Amino acid sequence: MVNETLNILMPAAQNGAIGLKEGGEADVVRDIAPSLAALSSPDCNVMVVSPAYGLLSNMGDVTLLATYDFPFAGMRETAAMYEVMAKTRHPKVRHFVLDSPRFVTRDPVSGALTIYSHDPSEGPFEADSTKFACFCAAVAQGYSRGLFGTANRLHLHDWHAALLLVLRDFDPAYAALKRLPVAYTIHNLALQGVRPFEGHKSSLTAWFPQLRLDGSQRERVCDPDYPNCVNPMAIGIRFSDAVHVVSPNYKSEILHPSYPRRGDPSADRIRGEGLELDLQDAERTGRLHGILNGCEYDEQPIPARDSANWTQLLGLLETQAAAWNKKHSRPAHLLALDRIRYLHALPTRPALLLTSVTRAAGQKIRLMELPDDNPALSQVLRELPPAAVFILLGSGEPAHEAKLEAMSRDSANFLFLAGFSNDVAAALYENGDLFLMPSSFEPCGLSQMLAMRRGQPCVVHEVGGLKDTVQDGITGFSFTGETANEQAAAFVRSVRRATEMVRIAPERYEAIRHAAAAMRFLWLDSARLYVEKLYR
Repeated sequence: MVNETLNILMPAAQNGAIGLKEGGEADVVRDIAPSLAALSSPDCNVMVVSPAYGLLSNMGDVTLLATYDFPFAGMRETAAMYEVMAKTRHPKVRHFVLDSPRFVTRDPVSGALTIYSHDPSEGPFEADSTKFACFCAAVAQGYSRGLFGTANRLHLHDWHAALLLVLRDFDPAYAALKRLPVAYTIHNLALQGVRPFEGHKSSLTAWFPQLRLDGSQRERVCDPDYPNCVNPMAIGIRFSDAVHVVSPNYKSEILHPSYPRRGDPSADRIRGEGLELDLQDAERTGRLHGILNGCEYDEQPIPARDSANWTQLLGLLETQAAAWNKKHSRPAHLLALDRIRYLHALPTRPALLLTSVTRAAGQKIRLMELPDDNPALSQVLRELPPAAVFILLGSGEPAHEAKLEAMSRDSANFLFLAGFSNDVAAALYENGDLFLMPSSFEPCGLSQMLAMRRGQPCVVHEVGGLKDTVQDGITGFSFTGETANEQAAAFVRSVRRATEMVRIAPERYEAIRHAAAAMRFLWLDSARLYVEKLYR
């Protein structure tokens, strides 16, 4: 166990504590920081730093601490460092953002400020990698200027922060960073930030022209499949003192290659994604650790599933869908409003309410879309009892949104809400009877924990953290299969099994429901393991 005071500098692309959220990383960063600070021993102080993305006006109470120049892409850039007061504050946790025009991204359609650029397939990570390379340069310069002077640990999150290690190891100007032991958290191994070494404005030599890497140094940062490319995720694994993945089962999965091969969208097994040899080396040297993410619990009783709450839920959904449509009118929102009015006309609450809170992305809903000629979700909807409704909240990739919209148009018992709202998500966790989460792969997953804590059993694919958190027939329902089509078929059978239990054996369902609500995955337990495994 570490006995010294830990002052942890935590660069991350997302931080839910100050509203920078576009995925699960934001929740992890938001919750692990105060959990570490709450430990009685050792004493932990956490400094989280993220890009501002042009969103300072949305952050409320901010204080300018410093303005400084730093080199990037052969030019001098300027960063302004602000401290942001989170809504929920802890005296040992500080939240910083770095503001620069380089960090501003706008949605090409709506013009809204966003965290990620969602680069097209012909230029993956092109804009985002430049943005985060610049962020890493700004953090490195900020540390060298003493702006994070008390830090004695460096904890990096995902590929966005990994290029800080290239500067740490190869740029003499940032040699002071070598004093900091490094922990590296992988939230999603499928996203690696791979870009060319050179010959492009979004490449390693374009970002850091001061670096002159020799052959052995290039090998240390290159992609295992594409030696002319740099792989930030691989750098994080190779250069860090401790590598952390967000569930024990996911750790065991990623030591094996993806099948049939990395990058194949039809792969039936998403595992090591081409980095399995690096991960095996981390495992062999005792650097790889699987620590389950946690969840916050308020110890409130399981909410009633009654008509009053159902009416309140529909009112919230109608208000939100109308707001989305007013901001950007589209067929999916109009269809949702029509479907909500239809549900309002029902005499009582549906006897069975299925819910899902997810992203419209291949990882999350691909198994719902297979097989092509008879999608699993269409089969589920056809088999549901007459008094049953499925509500799915999620936005993401246009192709997947279009498929969900088409299935909703064809099925009166399916409401697709094409967007995201924290209030709507919370209401669905509160009111649902069965939560569907058939992810192709899932490093940890948070939605299943949020549904379970409100007494909503989950149907999950037996992968990653879903396997670590849901016990089939005890706290929920799980399925597996060898091929993607077999997994999709097993998903349909698992939903059928769960819905039949609600109808035929309600006492068994109630036992599962209460067992799910009784499960505890505590951030404080995770924080203790962070100290023991990652900060030694």
